Amino acid sequence: QVQLQESGGGLVQAGGSLRLSCLASGSIFSINRMGWYRQAPGKQRELVATITNGGTTNYADSVKGRFTISRDNAKNMMYLQMQSLKPEDTAVYYCFATTGRGRFWGQGTQVTVSS
Repeated sequence: QVQLQESGGGLVQAGGSLRLSCLASGSIFSINRMGWYRQAPGKQRELVATITNGGTTNYADSVKGRFTISRDNAKNMMYLQMQSLKPEDTAVYYCFATTGRGRFWGQGTQVTVSS
């Protein structure tokens, strides 16, 4: 089992920045990939960014050049640095971790970008 806890959401004006954090605990040695999804009201869940154990990253086209995903394995942390935020980035952001036994989720953190 892997437990995930997000933090760092909040309210920010358009053009501003936020950094989301995700703390992993439990069977973290089994994690092979981590990432972030988001879900806005009335919209489908969207994969935002992923990072592998080797550090390979991928981003949704909608956030490329604005968001940066990273991991600090020594601290069991994953981050999502979000810059140049837009109102359409408003959503609940969920971190996830994938293992050989499946995918684990955090409970989400709200990000609200005002225009």
